[in-house]
Amino acid sequence: MKKILLCIALVSNFAFSQNDKSSDSKGTVGINPEYSYKMLEPVYDLRKVEVFMDQRAAGALDNKSLTIGASIISIGDYQKSNIDSKFAYLMRHPTSSNQIGKEVSEAALHSFQLAFTAVINNWMAGYAEILYNPEQSFGTGTITDLNRNQLQLRKGYVLIGDLNAFPLYGAIGKMDAPFGQMGGINPFTNTSTWHAFAGLCYGAQISFKKWDIHATVMAAQGGSQFRAMFTPVGDSTNVPSMVNNFTADLNYTVHFGENFHLNFGASYMHGTAYSHDFPVQHFQATSNRNPAYTFYGNLKYKERFELRGGYVKTLEVWEGTHNPTPPLDIYAASKVSSYDAGGKINFNLDGKAVFALSGEFSNFTAGPDGAPWQRQNQYILGFSAMVNKSCKIFLEGFRTEGYVPLNWISGSDPFAPFPPGTTHSSRDAISHGIVIGAMIDI
Repeated sequence: MKKILLCIALVSNFAFSQNDKSSDSKGTVGINPEYSYKMLEPVYDLRKVEVFMDQRAAGALDNKSLTIGASIISIGDYQKSNIDSKFAYLMRHPTSSNQIGKEVSEAALHSFQLAFTAVINNWMAGYAEILYNPEQSFGTGTITDLNRNQLQLRKGYVLIGDLNAFPLYGAIGKMDAPFGQMGGINPFTNTSTWHAFAGLCYGAQISFKKWDIHATVMAAQGGSQFRAMFTPVGDSTNVPSMVNNFTADLNYTVHFGENFHLNFGASYMHGTAYSHDFPVQHFQATSNRNPAYTFYGNLKYKERFELRGGYVKTLEVWEGTHNPTPPLDIYAASKVSSYDAGGKINFNLDGKAVFALSGEFSNFTAGPDGAPWQRQNQYILGFSAMVNKSCKIFLEGFRTEGYVPLNWISGSDPFAPFPPGTTHSSRDAISHGIVIGAMIDI
């Protein structure tokens, strides 16, 4: 511990000494639309701490500066399902509070983000991001309920490091967990893998990036975190009063000449959200811990073409996926897994607008063959136009197979909200839809 504290003191002293080289205390406040897009876009590259460090190393942000960014996404969509009120498209929460009947449509504000990046000097910076997202909020009621129309500090952390001078960097605060390749290839829709395993938590991470190697370890707060992560604290509580969860990731990039680049890696998460007993409710307490691992990769040709995919699976079964009440008791508890595969082609790279055609399949599996909650598949075909490297117009068609909400996934006990021996999950639910929208960043 003394050695760790000494290292922190030395880094801090060096950082402050860098800042002391200039007696001018004046700074700048401004916008950087291209940088803001990279930090706020919610689909493609979700390792935002790494994105920031790369942008900083490339000179996109000045010392003594405050960069203010904003992003707004508006959409219109149409969906049709073969089963009443069972729409599995996860870009809005799949409940009857959001969709009723067999045919639904909307024109709505999907989300709004506001970000602040404060750069002190070459070594120190801070980032904070405010989010408004009624369609994917965990609040109660419909999208017009005040409980789902709230602002939240989605992310916030302090960063230390300078990749131009030293290959180690770190961050502490509220951030995405560095686990797997959670990003997708389409312009708007996240993968099933992201919905199932992307972590958001309090914690501290340290990374090494050099020689085409990128290694990251994050010590995460225990208890129930904001997304996908849980380790019991004490005997069986969900109180986040101890740092007893973590993730570890290692990836490597191989260069085939100047044009082809292959990145591949693996990650481990010490405690996922798939640890609760029957009946399943998000964020409830349990004494179980269920780790997960992932393998992933992506192949790029310049900026024109990309293929990517990944596979994630828990090490233990999710006890809550076994309903002990007949007739559902015949389905044993299952491990949870997810995988995705997709590709994208970019056109008109030298024009005022860059066009992209993309396609992706992703899957979430939580039960044995034949179980109502066995799996949920998602197919996406997308087209987009990027303007000025910060604004995007998009069109997507989608199909889902299966309806598997995580809350009460295998049924409830004893009588609410569903009768004993029943579940709202459905393997036979199929829905189709189309979504058109725009993402404006500044």
